[in-house]
Amino acid sequence: MLLAVSSDQEFFRETTERFLVEQAPPNEVRRLRGDSSGFDADYWRRGAELGWTSLLVSEDHGGGTISGAGLVDLSMVAYEFGRHASPGPLLPTNVVAGALSARDAQTEVLAGLLAGTEVAAWCAPELAPALGAWAPTVDIRHDGAELVVHGAARPVESAGQAGHLLVTARDGDGLTQVLLPTSASGLSIEPLRTADLTRRFAAVTFDDVRVSKDAVVGVSREASTDVELQFHRALAILNAEAVGAMQAAFDMTVEWSFDRYAFGRPLASYQALKHRFADMLTWVEASHAIGDAACLATQEGSPDAAELASAAKAFIGQYGAEVLQDCVQMHGGIGVTFEHDLHLFLRRFTVNRALAGTPAEHRQRIGAILNGREAAA
Repeated sequence: MLLAVSSDQEFFRETTERFLVEQAPPNEVRRLRGDSSGFDADYWRRGAELGWTSLLVSEDHGGGTISGAGLVDLSMVAYEFGRHASPGPLLPTNVVAGALSARDAQTEVLAGLLAGTEVAAWCAPELAPALGAWAPTVDIRHDGAELVVHGAARPVESAGQAGHLLVTARDGDGLTQVLLPTSASGLSIEPLRTADLTRRFAAVTFDDVRVSKDAVVGVSREASTDVELQFHRALAILNAEAVGAMQAAFDMTVEWSFDRYAFGRPLASYQALKHRFADMLTWVEASHAIGDAACLATQEGSPDAAELASAAKAFIGQYGAEVLQDCVQMHGGIGVTFEHDLHLFLRRFTVNRALAGTPAEHRQRIGAILNGREAAA
């Protein structure tokens, strides 16, 4: 979350925080573990009324921002989602809504996403090391007035709860994106298991799914730029959630260290723990900074947006894991119990760390970016 925010942004963040505290406390998150959707439909609709789904959508399509920088505003919502391990398809719905708005496509579906009455999911291509390079697992071929979609994508967040899927597919030498209803013939969705208690993922298979060319979002074979932006937006949301989880776990552990006594003294008074807390605070603050920088670069279309996005994902993924594991260790035995809240943040962070590329994959991507820059020079 940005270190300096406007009064309107702070009000928006506080409103989101109060709503999540009231509607998705830890006991509710635990209860949703056995829920097939992972979130309540009315809860999501009310969140949409607060503006959760409109921040990447233009005013012409019914959207709007708080500050004029929609992705930055959305990162504040994502931060609170991470800080409370909250349920809801925040990432997929916003990525798809932003894509539809930018291409003035499927406005009826977009209206449902804005109202919170419909959910959409993104079948994204796999990450490739080079900038602008992707490894789609879905293919499209042209058959007269129709497109035939074949392949599989996994993991796809909220696919089982979605009414439509935005599918990024290989189309000859380019990329094409199509919006498919989940009821399409030949499309099957198989739920996957996940460590997160409320988010649901699935494997989606396309067995020669036929669709009209009107389903194309954007221009056939020219979706690479759109996919790059969608990917960077997804990273900004994931990073903000991860930092929120880190902050919540760190604050909880600091409070615990002052309340918990050993040998007549609070744990926080021991020098070894003080040094470890100093390391953890450094990593948390640095994660805030690099996550904010990457989000802002994506919002502004900066030339270094790709590099910063991968740098943030790699840094937060590596050092956030250190923070969360240390928090568990400092809590002792209670830190590994289901009844304690700490594991909620560990679960959220662990899944986020693996999505959209691991730290190692993003370091490789950074290397490819720097090599390409050096070659061009």
